[in-house]
Amino acid sequence: MTAEPITLTTAHTCTCNHDEAETIVLDGRTIPHAVRHAAIFGALESIQPGFSLDLIAPHDPLPLLAQLEKARPGAFTVSYVERGPEAWRIRFTRAA
Repeated sequence: MTAEPITLTTAHTCTCNHDEAETIVLDGRTIPHAVRHAAIFGALESIQPGFSLDLIAPHDPLPLLAQLEKARPGAFTVSYVERGPEAWRIRFTRAA
């Protein structure tokens, strides 16, 4: 059985009453290590162009950043909001 690709729409259609302009924060420290990168990639794929996601990581996520750039070159701009020592906060902004 072949999985069908998921197509993300650009229109916001949920009814959860959140503010689309709010900063989305994903605390990667709470995600089990075995699925952490997959969960982060899934979250990043849901971000619409021009929007951002802040990732809180337990270490400088250089392997994740390299993996993201290899898989989706130029899809996100990355900036550090906080650099350790307890946590790193990285802002991923989806290219428009």
